[in-house]
Amino acid sequence: MPRRRTAALVATTLLTVGLAACSTDAAPTTRSPAAEPSATATPGPGVPRGRAPEQTFAVGVRQLPLNRDGDRPLPVTLWYPARGEAGGTAERSAPVAGGRFPVVVFSHGLGARPADYAALLTRWAAAGFVVAAPTFPHTSRGAQVNPLDVLNQPADVSYVLTEVLGLDERAGDPLRGRLATDRVAATGHSAGGVTTIGLFTLDRDERLDAGVVLAGTALGVGSTFVGAAAPQLFVHGELDEVVDYASGRAAYDRVPWPKAMLSLPRGDHGRALLADGASLRVVSDTTIEFLRWSLYGDEAARGRLPVDAARGGLATLDDRL
Repeated sequence: MPRRRTAALVATTLLTVGLAACSTDAAPTTRSPAAEPSATATPGPGVPRGRAPEQTFAVGVRQLPLNRDGDRPLPVTLWYPARGEAGGTAERSAPVAGGRFPVVVFSHGLGARPADYAALLTRWAAAGFVVAAPTFPHTSRGAQVNPLDVLNQPADVSYVLTEVLGLDERAGDPLRGRLATDRVAATGHSAGGVTTIGLFTLDRDERLDAGVVLAGTALGVGSTFVGAAAPQLFVHGELDEVVDYASGRAAYDRVPWPKAMLSLPRGDHGRALLADGASLRVVSDTTIEFLRWSLYGDEAARGRLPVDAARGGLATLDDRL
């Protein structure tokens, strides 16, 4: 392992995740025809102006068995916009909705699994995104956990992204022709936040247009952001007992691109951020508007973002987008 990565390895073992049980809320059912990204002017770096879907979709879910290099199993849970009535639970293998949808890759925290984040990720899918969430081989619940393996996960995510984007041209796949393969974001929580930052620093994946870091830190992957500008949204609880708020803020401060940080004064490491409730609604609504702006190029979503962040007085937003 390169010497530049070894200094922070012991500290990496401190990354743990504590999540409350998650469940989904019924989403609003306001409907209008689905919209697709359009290529006109550019409101944000690298993303043509467009309009995100105004409707809320039903959500489908399926599994994609992947394995990198034959010795890193990476089963992926895919949540996606589906046909049918919005507001229910995700339906396994439901038919895909019409349209082309940006792709959001999500990395789970240490000792967690994608299903732990279903309340958040199904909301993203209902808003018009295909969410791909791998289960990592050495940091997931039920595995023999090795925190140092977090440093291998940015390469895992890039592999997963290649395979998922390839579904858009795979004959017979339900997602064929349904992916906006040029609109991609990386997101993650805790150790998954480390993974996400790594995709913009040491292991930059130039396909990424945006990032969302939940309770993350640059520990082990550095904070030298490189490559083309990609807007970033950081979300962090100020009472985080695992990843100190100051660590997340320090990583955020190093981002040289358009960025915003949603801070929850009473938020901890996972429960207030991801457990179903008022805080989750603020986090989900704010992240959705950010993704609508950064991946669909929707300027109206950019205008709604500060309003969503301020709802209920649960969070503050440092807005430098």
